[in-house]
Amino acid sequence: MTRSIDYPDLLCRATLGLVREVLELAAAEGLPGEHHFFLTFRTTDPGVEIPGRLLAQYPETLTIVLQNQFWDLEVEEDGFMVTLRFGSDYERLRVPFAALTAFLDPSVPFGLDFTQFVAARAEDAREATGEEPATQVGADEEPAARPPSAGDVLPFRRREP
Repeated sequence: MTRSIDYPDLLCRATLGLVREVLELAAAEGLPGEHHFFLTFRTTDPGVEIPGRLLAQYPETLTIVLQNQFWDLEVEEDGFMVTLRFGSDYERLRVPFAALTAFLDPSVPFGLDFTQFVAARAEDAREATGEEPATQVGADEEPAARPPSAGDVLPFRRREP
């Protein structure tokens, strides 16, 4: 059996490592200048810890912002924890890096979209189990075009005034 290089997996691990390193810098030194982060994650992924009321409000994904009001940012090998304010309540969240779907620092601007990796992992899992995809495009149907996204691992471009 021939083995091949799994470039999507290598790229995913490398870009998640970039996010980890940026969060480690923010945890150790705070956010420099105008930097701030938008992090979107799947709320039902294994290892995600959020209050039930937030899960009820955001049953699929949640975007959090690390800018002026976040506390106790801790970064681990496989994820991060942070305290944020939601209304008048302070809540502690734990987010595994594998649950991330997007990272954006609009001050630079720079962003990553991890959804392509999620789709690739789901396809690999289906192939391993022999499971059919939930929906298939018929022979006479055109597949829907996916709009380009920043996680095609290109930085977002700043709009000129």
